[in-house]
Amino acid sequence: MLARLLALTTTLCAVQFSAALADPITLTDIAGREVTVEAPAKRIILGEGRQIYLLGALEREDPFARVVGWREDLHQADPDTYAAYAAKFPQLKDLPTFGGFKDGTFDVEQAAALKPDVMLMNLESKAATEDAGYDKKLAALGIPIVYVDFREDPVAHSVKSMEIMGKLVGKEDRAKEYVDFVDQQMKRVTDVIAKSDIKRPLVFVDRAGGYSDDCCMTFGNGNFGEYVEIAGGTNIAKDILPTTFGTLNPEQIIAANPDQVIVTGGQWEAYVPGGAWVGVGPGSDMKAAHDKLEALTKRTAMTGIKAVDTGNFHAIWHQFYDNPYYFVAVQQLAKWLQPELFADLDPEATLKELHTRFLPVDYQPGYWVSLNDK
Repeated sequence: MLARLLALTTTLCAVQFSAALADPITLTDIAGREVTVEAPAKRIILGEGRQIYLLGALEREDPFARVVGWREDLHQADPDTYAAYAAKFPQLKDLPTFGGFKDGTFDVEQAAALKPDVMLMNLESKAATEDAGYDKKLAALGIPIVYVDFREDPVAHSVKSMEIMGKLVGKEDRAKEYVDFVDQQMKRVTDVIAKSDIKRPLVFVDRAGGYSDDCCMTFGNGNFGEYVEIAGGTNIAKDILPTTFGTLNPEQIIAANPDQVIVTGGQWEAYVPGGAWVGVGPGSDMKAAHDKLEALTKRTAMTGIKAVDTGNFHAIWHQFYDNPYYFVAVQQLAKWLQPELFADLDPEATLKELHTRFLPVDYQPGYWVSLNDK
C-alpha cells in the first residue's frame, strides 16, 4: 500500500513538475510587442539559421535540442561555422529547412506541421512578414512570433535579444552570465576611450568588399559604422547615409581620403564562386585572405587614399555584423584605429574565452587580416 502511495505521489509530482516547466509567460520582444509563449519552449523554429549563434551561447551542450526547423542560410553565409556545428551535432543536417519571409518562399503549412511553440524572427523581416500576412496566419495556428535583432542595431539590441532568448529557453542565468561578459569586454574599449584625448582617424567600412563588381557598399550610423565610432574612429559615411546600410560612390571615398579601410569578408563561394571577396572567418587561409585584400586596393575607389599608402587596410569577419559577438569586432577595430591606446588589448584572447566559456564549438583562428601583417 505504501509503495502504491509513493508511486502515485511520484507520478503526481512529475505531472505538476512538467506543467511548471511549460507555463505561459509574456515577454516584450525587440519589436516592442508583448508576446505570450509557453516557456521553456520545447520546439523552436529559427527564422534564420544564423540565430544559432545566439542559441549556441545559451545551450552549448546541444544547441539543436529544441530546434525543429530553420531557415537554410548558415551553410551558405558561413560554411565554416556550419561545418563546425555539423561535425559536433550531425543531427542538424536532418532538420527541415525553410525559405524566407522577405522573398516570399516561407511555407506556413510546413511550419504548422512541426507544431512549434514559437518562431524566432529577425527584426528586419517584420515588414515583409506583416505585408505577406504571415503573422496573422501563424497566429491563427497558435504559433507566436518573437522578434530578435543582431543586425539592424546590434549594439542596442544584442543584449536584449539574448535576455529574451534566455527567458524562452529557461536559461536566464546563463543569459545574464553572457550579458555580463559582453559588458565587461565592451568596457575594455569604451572606458579607455572615454578618458582619453584621442585623434580619430577617418575610416571607410567596405561592406562585403569584392562580393560584387559594384563599389562600394558600406554602413551609416549603425552596425559596423557604429563599431568604428565606439572604437575611436570616424566613419566617413555617417553623415552621408541616412540609414544603416547604403552605398558610396568611388568619388566620395577618394574625396574623403580615409586613413583606414575596414573590409568585411567571409567565405561566400556558395553565393559568388571564385569572387574577389576576402575569405576570413574560422579556420580561414590567411595567405589567401591577405592576397585578396591586397587586390582590393587596386579598385578605382581606393586610388591615392592614405589607407592604401600606409597599409592601414584591413579585413574582418563579416558575420560580426549579425551575431552577439560584436564586442570582439569592436576590440579589434580599437587595436587598428588606436594602436598605442590599446597595445595591451588582445581581441583574439577575448574570442578564445568566448568559445571556451560559452560556445559549443572549438575556437579556430582566421577572423581578421591586415595588409601590415607579416
